[in-house]
Amino acid sequence: MHRVLWLTVLMGMFLLSCGKTENVVPSVPVNFRITKTDPRVTALNSGGGSVTISGVGVAGIIIYRQNDGSYAAYDRCSSYQPEKRCAINIDDTGFTATDPCSGAKFSLTDGGPVKAPATKYLRSYVVNTTQFEIFVTN
Repeated sequence: MHRVLWLTVLMGMFLLSCGKTENVVPSVPVNFRITKTDPRVTALNSGGGSVTISGVGVAGIIIYRQNDGSYAAYDRCSSYQPEKRCAINIDDTGFTATDPCSGAKFSLTDGGPVKAPATKYLRSYVVNTTQFEIFVTN
């Protein structure tokens, strides 16, 4: 009798722990390469510069050049209600991006939420560089 009870409790805990992965930006393969001299990325020649690239990730990607010369890359799919696949847009300041569907705002320095209703970071990607190229992968 105790075995049946324990088995039932364990199965219940297992089923509850396998909840849905709602509100998560989907994970898709990303393997993007671009030369630093490509006209599409001239904004990355100085700190605080950012560009959007379509056709990569869930809703495109944003590449941002930090003031220290390093790069960050984020999926443009908003982390607020990602099932809508709403692509964030870089703001005029160049330091934040806004979800046009909800008004949520994100920092481009770290991908963190800076304005409600966003509460989760943007999906980030790994950026590697050489003297001539930028590589974005996951």
